[in-house]
Amino acid sequence: MSYQQQPQQTQPYGAQAGEPPLWAPYYGAPIGAAVQRFFKKYTAFTGRASRSEYWWWALVAAVVGFVLNLLTTILGAAGATVSNGTSVPGPGAVVGFILIAVWGLATIVPSIALTVRRLHDGNFSGWLVLLVLVPFLGALAVLVLTLLPSNPAGQRFDVPTA
Repeated sequence: MSYQQQPQQTQPYGAQAGEPPLWAPYYGAPIGAAVQRFFKKYTAFTGRASRSEYWWWALVAAVVGFVLNLLTTILGAAGATVSNGTSVPGPGAVVGFILIAVWGLATIVPSIALTVRRLHDGNFSGWLVLLVLVPFLGALAVLVLTLLPSNPAGQRFDVPTA
């Protein structure tokens, strides 16, 4: 079985030396560009995402999650009670829980789409993202796959647009 190997783009796209088109992976993406591309490609399950695009977003999502949890803890501390050895958070924690829920619902679909595009960049099927449904080992397998370097054969997942 032979696969047609296409050369991987290493030069700047077109005449500009700036950011590549949205359909192409942005290798060496800075954090701001990675976050912008995350939201611009909100439901794009086709194409590829570079390691920098993926891991910058993972860092931003982890920091926002930490801040929201800290905020919920701080808001819940005011008016917290302890009864029968059980801590009951104060009414302010509800605001934090709502913010966490909104953040989670707003980012779950694009996070899955980004993971699918990252798998495509390694020339893996996006359906492998379903491995996370296998307890512990599935998430570990997807983690390993997202750590792998780009594979030029992953260009088969690209859908160039004008």
